Amino acid sequence: MACKPTVPSGYIQPDDMEDLLYDYHIAQTMAIENGRDDGKEDYNQTLYFAAVLEKHGVTKAKFDSSLTYYYVRADRFNDMYQHIAKRLSDDALALGASEGEVNHYSKLTSNGDTTDVWMGKLSTMLIPYAPYNKMDFVQQADTSYRKGDSFMFIVNTDFIYQSGSRVAEACIAMRYDNDTIVSKAVSVSSSGISQIRIPEVANHKVKEIRGYIYLAPEREVTTTLKLMAIKSIQLIKFRKKEEKEEKPKQ
Repeated sequence: MACKPTVPSGYIQPDDMEDLLYDYHIAQTMAIENGRDDGKEDYNQTLYFAAVLEKHGVTKAKFDSSLTYYYVRADRFNDMYQHIAKRLSDDALALGASEGEVNHYSKLTSNGDTTDVWMGKLSTMLIPYAPYNKMDFVQQADTSYRKGDSFMFIVNTDFIYQSGSRVAEACIAMRYDNDTIVSKAVSVSSSGISQIRIPEVANHKVKEIRGYIYLAPEREVTTTLKLMAIKSIQLIKFRKKEEKEEKPKQ
């Protein structure tokens, strides 16, 4: 019988690491908000991070070594962050945020003029080390796609960085039934919602959708926390309303 790999006792265990990173995410947001007016964001983040370590009874040295351990086992780290993303979303709803604020198009169905046609995973986590710094996707169009449809690719990102530059890119490419390709990209350097709009291509419909989200890599593994959380991924299809012919006047 296959056994789930265990984490050596010298490192922070997965459940404890998840709780610590969850608290760090909250603390980082508070540090940015509280330091925005007086320009003390970096100072506050350092202070709040130390408070998170103290709360969990973890030294910075143990956190650093554990972080390196998980960085080189990013598949486990990714599973961990799926849980964190869900907890953050559930917390937002519990505190009074509407479904629309958490996910603007969350209640769209497969019918109607405005539809979320995304078929991939809704959230993921990237770290700046290959091959875990890129998310690729390919999606085939179905019979619901029509000529004149336009699209908007939406991602909600959180950069959880102790230090360093935040450099990422999102790109989407549409291939149409005449093999024309329309692609657009957007730079992502701060937390929040990023959008890419693909306008309609008259008289042609989409056959295939490709794209990626790419986080600029680091040359060497460091003990500095660097995560890019991606959640609430959506691909919104907008149906062009048919113009009604004007009846001739009698």
